[in-house]
Formats: sequence, structure tokens, C-alpha cells
Amino acid sequence: MSPPDFDRRMLEALVCPQTQTTLRYDAERQELVSMAAGLAFPIRDGIPVMLLSAAREIGG
Repeated sequence: MSPPDFDRRMLEALVCPQTQTTLRYDAERQELVSMAAGLAFPIRDGIPVMLLSAAREIGG
């Protein structure tokens, strides 16, 4: 069973909670990526988890 689809229209409303910058959707990893903060926020069951404590650090 595949995970629920992420509604890409949410990207228009969501910003990085640390930098307030736009996010990029990574469909393969099911994450929203903030290049400015160097963080990736997971999408679980189709819902973005926009908590800094849940974010994964990414290389820049």
C-alpha cells in the first residue's frame, strides 16, 4: 500500500519554520526541503511535519 499523496498546493502556504523561506518538495524521500536552513521536513501519511525537532539535517 502506497502512502497518501501530498497535496502540492500546500507548498504555496507552507514556509520553513526556521527561516520563513520557501520549501522544495522531494517526492522520492517524501520530504519538504528548506535549502536556506539545510533541513528536510518529513511528510507522514500525507501530512508535513513542520517541527524543527522532526527535521533531518541535509548537506549543503
